[in-house]
Parts: sequence; C-alpha cells; structure tokens
Amino acid sequence: MSDAVQPTAAEVRAAAEAVKTALDRHLAAVERRTGEDDPGVYEAFNELAAAAEEYDELLYDRYDEVTPFEIPGTDDTLPPYTGPEEPNALSVLIRRDYAVVEPQRLLAQAQRVEAVEEDGATATAGFDAAAGTIHGALGVLFGEFEPDEIASRHKEFGLEEADSTLWVTAADEPAEPGEWLEIPFESIDPQRVVCRFDVSAVFDDEAEDDLEDDLGPDGDLEPLDADH
Repeated sequence: MSDAVQPTAAEVRAAAEAVKTALDRHLAAVERRTGEDDPGVYEAFNELAAAAEEYDELLYDRYDEVTPFEIPGTDDTLPPYTGPEEPNALSVLIRRDYAVVEPQRLLAQAQRVEAVEEDGATATAGFDAAAGTIHGALGVLFGEFEPDEIASRHKEFGLEEADSTLWVTAADEPAEPGEWLEIPFESIDPQRVVCRFDVSAVFDDEAEDDLEDDLGPDGDLEPLDADH
C-alpha cells in the first residue's frame, strides 16, 4: 500500500477492537450452540475471520508487522455439509473461463477440423458459415474436442486460461433424464458440496512467494541433488 493511502493508527486500533468484539461474539455463539453444524457458530466464525483478516492487513500496511495466527479465507469457505453420509449419486460441476487472445489461430484450427471432415467444396462453404467467424470457430472446436483436451491444448487454439472451478456435490438419487439440462447450474445446494477445486490468477502471489523461498542467496534456484 502506498503512503498516500496508508491506514492511520486509529484505523488499525479500530480494527483491533473489531477483532476483540468478534472474538466475544464467536465465544458466545459456541457456548450456546445447538448442534454440530449450528449456523450461528458458522456465521460468528466467518465474522471473526473477516475481522482478523482486516486487522492483519492494516497492521502490516501501517507497521510492517503481522499477526501470529493464520487467517482463514471466508469467501472460499463452504457451509457445513448436510448432504447424505452415503450418497447414491453425485454431480460434478465444472466451469473454465478462457480469453480469445489469438483469433487467427482459433480460426485456422477450426478450418483445419472442417477440412478434414468435409470434402473441398463443402469445406469452403463451411469456412464462411461456421469456422469463418469467431463464435462459429468456437462451436467447431468445442464440438470436436472434449473439454479436457481443450484445457490441455488451449494455447494451440489461441486461447488463454482464466479462472476455473470444479465442484463435486452429493445427491440422494440420480436426476431424471433431461431434468436439469435447461438450467444446469441453477439449483446447487452449497451444503451438499463434498469438495471443490479452484484455479485463479489471484493465487499467483502465493506461488511467487513460494518461489522466493526456494531461491538461493544470489537469487538463483537452489540446485537439485545430483541423484535426481
């Protein structure tokens, strides 16, 4: 944080007081909990985590100091699991975002696909109708290749990876055929999420910090053992 927007000492003190208040509320919620997954405890936990994170950030920005405890993330925290202990079915929900960074490469790859599948006369018409436009080329490529193959070869198709997430949710019974196809991601119960895996550029800073830890005194990577 620059000096122009550096927090004041009063703001740091106020954040510390907010942590104290959140601690008291969390303890009170724990003392009156009604069960293992009490929503009041869950809410108090998130409030405490948010207050502690705010204090940790302001303390560092103002005094270049950190707290002695790890601040759990609140945005990524799932609510307590309330689904079946022995699920009879599951759903895997995947979202992958891409940016089209090389349109000409995308068009060329789609045209190659159509050229292989069609004869010369039909392929030429196909370039104008489908592979000759960006949205048409995307339709050709995603219709030809599985999503996992697109993910592993995205650079070949002129794409750049953005955020992605995978959620595994539990169900009592499999859905009826065609039941959710029109709105596949609308009725997801967060409390039935068994696990999730996120990939995002916001984690790049953590990776850079890990790399710095591996650097030697001269800024070079530490050598591997000769046996490896």
